[in-house]
Amino acid sequence: QVQLVESGGGLVQAGGSQRLACTASAKSFSFSVYTMGWYRQAPGKQRELVATVATGGSTNYVDSVKGRFTISRDNAKNTVYLEMNSLKPEDTAVYYCNAKYYTAQYWGQGTQVTVSS
Repeated sequence: QVQLVESGGGLVQAGGSQRLACTASAKSFSFSVYTMGWYRQAPGKQRELVATVATGGSTNYVDSVKGRFTISRDNAKNTVYLEMNSLKPEDTAVYYCNAKYYTAQYWGQGTQVTVSS
């Protein structure tokens, strides 16, 4: 059973920084072949893609976070990170980790990020 466990959420002031981490727990999980991503869902809104990092390291970001957020992965630690800088109140959401490989997909439980103005 694959589990994605997120950490690093919390309350931060606008303009501040925060780093999220997501670690895959199953020993049999071939982390390196999965495209890893971060999604977020704000109250009353649909879940949206924030960033992805592919197996080869190429990254993709939603326009609203470009230049502020950085996604990275450490295959040796089965961990994906989201470094968030210059945070804005509109970044407030529950952030979810995602792992995808063809039809296989896993989600973390989510971690709350709240940015105060």
